[in-house]
Amino acid sequence: MESAALPSPVARVAAPGAAVRPPVPPAAPPERAAALDEPAEWASFGRPLKDRADCWESYLAIEGMYCPACSLTIEDALRGLPGVQGVEVNGATATARVVWSTAQGRPSQWLRALEQAGYAGLPAGDQLAAVPRRQAQRVLLWRWLVAGFCMMQVMMYAYPSYVAAPGEMSPDVAALLRWASWLLTLPVMVFSCGPFFSSAWRDLRARRIGMDVPVSLGILIAFAASTAATFDPAGPLGGEVWFDSVTMFVFFLLSGRLLEQRLRDRTAGALDALARRLPDTAERLLPTGTTERVPVRRLVVGDRIRVRPGEAFPADGTVLSGDSSVDEALLTGESTPLARRAGDAVIAGSHNLRAVLEVRVERLGEDTRYAEIAALMERASVEKPASAKLADRIASPFLGAVVLAAVLAAWWWWPQGPGHALGVAVAVLIVTCPCALSLATPSATLAAAGSLARRGVLVRRLEALEAGAKVDTVVFDKTGTLTNDRMAVRAIHAREGVATGEALRLAAALARQSLHPAARAIAAEAGAVGWSATAVEEHPGEGVEGLVAGDSGWLPRRLRLGSAAFCAAPPEQARAQVHLADEAGWLASFELDESLRAGALGAVGALRRMGLAVQMLSGDQQAAVDRLAWRAGVEQGFGRQTPDDKLAHVAALQQAGHRVAMVGDGMNDAPVLARADLSIAMGEGVPVAQARSDFIVQGGRLDAVALLLAQARRTRRVVRQNLFWAAVYNAVSVPLALAGAMPPWLAGLGMAASSLLVVLNAARLARVPKET
Repeated sequence: MESAALPSPVARVAAPGAAVRPPVPPAAPPERAAALDEPAEWASFGRPLKDRADCWESYLAIEGMYCPACSLTIEDALRGLPGVQGVEVNGATATARVVWSTAQGRPSQWLRALEQAGYAGLPAGDQLAAVPRRQAQRVLLWRWLVAGFCMMQVMMYAYPSYVAAPGEMSPDVAALLRWASWLLTLPVMVFSCGPFFSSAWRDLRARRIGMDVPVSLGILIAFAASTAATFDPAGPLGGEVWFDSVTMFVFFLLSGRLLEQRLRDRTAGALDALARRLPDTAERLLPTGTTERVPVRRLVVGDRIRVRPGEAFPADGTVLSGDSSVDEALLTGESTPLARRAGDAVIAGSHNLRAVLEVRVERLGEDTRYAEIAALMERASVEKPASAKLADRIASPFLGAVVLAAVLAAWWWWPQGPGHALGVAVAVLIVTCPCALSLATPSATLAAAGSLARRGVLVRRLEALEAGAKVDTVVFDKTGTLTNDRMAVRAIHAREGVATGEALRLAAALARQSLHPAARAIAAEAGAVGWSATAVEEHPGEGVEGLVAGDSGWLPRRLRLGSAAFCAAPPEQARAQVHLADEAGWLASFELDESLRAGALGAVGALRRMGLAVQMLSGDQQAAVDRLAWRAGVEQGFGRQTPDDKLAHVAALQQAGHRVAMVGDGMNDAPVLARADLSIAMGEGVPVAQARSDFIVQGGRLDAVALLLAQARRTRRVVRQNLFWAAVYNAVSVPLALAGAMPPWLAGLGMAASSLLVVLNAARLARVPKET
């Protein structure tokens, strides 16, 4: 439970082996692993691949990962198992995505392979995964607290040796202070260093060198040499001790790991919160009028359920009765509660806020919008950018060179004294650990993706953040992207003596009797009025005719609403018009145009302020495109564009050296979305458009386009800062360590500080950026 007390560090000290990693929870015995082989369980932590028969993608939460370099070890352990076709492990989120064949393999084999490799795994969708995760957080906090307390005490005992003049401190006092430091360093070695030693041992067993190998060697050599000097002050290693360096290094290294864990939890918070949106049970209405509480998995399409205030909707459906408001912020990015009443649609994972609603279930499980969003977020959380993959690949050879350099440095300096030579070797081992290099990219991209998810922007590919930072041209599809899927009244021209408001109300009475888009636009513009039409007759291709009666006592009037010829109206202008006529002839004309999507003008303005060129493509007539481009502030609009023309237009921009971001939502946008350097699909767009996109904007919020491009630029800036710092740190520190000019305590401080700086710098991206 969250309120459980922190585990006592004393028990951990008594059993060093138990400090290697948090214990596997009681719910992970062999029978539990075997239960995961049941097909009914697979949906709880994975989903079938639609484009590959008998193949699933499943997600595991990995325990015992203390550094991103463990990813390769886990991937190697799983990749060779029967049926496993692909493995992706993200060390920053401690999750693994496994693509496997149901005809050849079973999940229990993965758990056994992970156990043999020194790790533990649980289904990522299992509620029990939260228990070891919280326990791991508490144990890491205890390790950090023990290291910090012991460091302060050891530093206090070491201080006199730094400030005392020669002969000022007697040998007995010096020996006493060393023994006290040794005793206080023991808990740090046995308990606080557990993650480093266990990770290094796993790497060595796998015949590879991970980041914790040189760190562990440096800690062990420094402690062993200091111990020898404490037990035998007159021996060859009795010149100096480094207990203060060891404890300080471990404390700062654990500080970096603790901050990294907090950042990882914060980054994964959007996905974890999403996973908790669906309830475990639902209240189903029976034909008898009574209700029963059933597991969500037992619901079927067509069931009627009751959702009370404060509860989440377990499925997509339609409201049958009730009047309430719902919170869809996490799913769509819409921060304002939305009204829902009979006939309105609700989506799984949103929360009912105000009153009881009765809902008919229409989509369940993998068919819900919630499942689509969760799948995208899970896939993004395990994906690694190309630069992060490169860093992982070069880390092992680099670390091998580090160990070799430390051996050569010790050999070179040995004639100067064993104590000095070992100090140089320890400094080289510690200072060259590439933790900062490996954390530079994944920590930044995951933090950025997490902040975008909280604003309703789903990242399908983490690599797209790198591409988004290079975009210089944004191309919008018009219909459905910059505009809504309905028309709107832009101007009203009425006969002399007739008020435009009266003309609109008269026309709306007839318009409500037609399903034509133009008629619906007039009805929407008028709103709810008390005028009604009777004896309505529709003339196909021309318009509608009927008797309109008002609420002021005047007699019904026969009116016509439709084309210019039908209403004897003046010739039409370039834009679409609908006309109204009475017995005396033409009465009014209504100019119609597509309605801009809410926030379109502000979104385009934000993009232009960022220095981006903005264009629009549409299959409509050029005149209509030019009008809409002028209203939206778009620099260039191109009309009469077929899907092939759109593809050629983007290709021409790319050949001219531009980096293009394409924003679309329709079926015909899929090819150009696939061709663009960066593709953004609207959340209500067709599935094929979303499948070709790098980002999906929930709720149709166009301001999110500028938001994600600004965040991509911030991410690139932070990644470059991290890589620059890591490069400068190594360029300065390695020569100093090899030259013997950097003591172990300074090497430990520098290495820990570099990792801390990288993680803290990346954490800035986890904050939700301000509106552009």
